[in-house]
Amino acid sequence: MGGVMATLSLEARRRFSQRGRQIFFSDSRKGSDGRCRQTDSSDSDFELEAVRHQPEGLDQLQALTKFTKKELQSLYRGFKNECPSGLVNEETFKLIYAQFFPQGDATMYAHFLFNAFDMDQSGAIRFEDFVVGLSILLRGTVHEKLNWAFNLYDINKDGYITKEEMLAIMKSIYDMMGRYTHPILREDAPIEHVEKFFQKMDRNRDGVVTIEEFLETCQKDENIMSSMQLFENVI
Repeated sequence: MGGVMATLSLEARRRFSQRGRQIFFSDSRKGSDGRCRQTDSSDSDFELEAVRHQPEGLDQLQALTKFTKKELQSLYRGFKNECPSGLVNEETFKLIYAQFFPQGDATMYAHFLFNAFDMDQSGAIRFEDFVVGLSILLRGTVHEKLNWAFNLYDINKDGYITKEEMLAIMKSIYDMMGRYTHPILREDAPIEHVEKFFQKMDRNRDGVVTIEEFLETCQKDENIMSSMQLFENVI
């Protein structure tokens, strides 16, 4: 059971990393004017009020990622074509992510994933945020990917994962894809998984999981380590 839930978590991020480029640049998301599709007036206000963001230089982005200059240029052209302001807000991001899991409810998981990509917690994903995160998911080392996953689970960004945070992520994964697995997971599967896995991770029994505890436990879990290999060489 624990292995299934852990693999679902990694599968969710794998789907994003595999299709992130295509979905961000897909014509299906454009409105009649070719801009990012907005869900309501508040999103339009966000677009109008946002200062057009200028990304870091190409050389700096190449140093921060494992993409070539040609790949970065291609990614940037598509990103700007879809979102001329150079910023993606949370509602637009949720629309993107919902396309990966049309049969489930991806709202909460997309919220958590957005916060993981929004590195400066500004309420918008910049091109730099997007390519740095995508680079880690696609071409990062196992250690880099696990650090990124820890940041996802650390919802309040205080440097620790609590049982409540882990359960919130696991419930969001279940809502998104757990009901459509075979065999179907029981509704209490996220709670069972968290109880088991948190106890394994919280090695000193202080009620929180540190990055060191997270890394050590994950690296000893065969299901997680094998799933990590699925991220490699997608582009």
